[in-house]
Amino acid sequence: MFQDALSPAQLCGYAAFVLGVGSFLQKNDHRFKLFMTGECVAYVLHFWLLGNPTAMASSLVSTTRSVLSIYTRSVWVAVVVVAVNLGLGIGLVEHWWNWFPLIASCVGTLALFLLSGIRMRVAMLLGTMLWIANNLISGSIGGSALEIVILLVNSHTIWRMRRSAREHAALALETETRA
Repeated sequence: MFQDALSPAQLCGYAAFVLGVGSFLQKNDHRFKLFMTGECVAYVLHFWLLGNPTAMASSLVSTTRSVLSIYTRSVWVAVVVVAVNLGLGIGLVEHWWNWFPLIASCVGTLALFLLSGIRMRVAMLLGTMLWIANNLISGSIGGSALEIVILLVNSHTIWRMRRSAREHAALALETETRA
């Protein structure tokens, strides 16, 4: 695994790493989704070059999902994307762990279309844990590093968002009390 640290496959994984960390640093949902789209594109190439068709297909669907979620919050679009992911699973899964990226993509889809703010990011944590397992099993250096860092960065961003919400609520209460 480590002898190929500078292979084209791993370089794509590193690009996904940078874009993914950038995504989860965003407190703005729109910028979050734009960065996530770039991460997904890099992941498509990464998993194609690693020879992991389920993760590649799931990343391709995630790319489409990320773009669509910028423009719509339609439950029906989310259902179609989840159905496509499950269909891919039926057609591509060879090992039980091949379901990890597909389930992660389904969770991410529901999060991006149906949730926002902190709740969206908490749901994404579940997907992150599934991607960590997939990437470790697949031998993805950049992908494993990405998801572990995303777990940490996303947790920190959630903390920052909660702190900001508490500060805003305290300020609003203080302003209301003075009035």
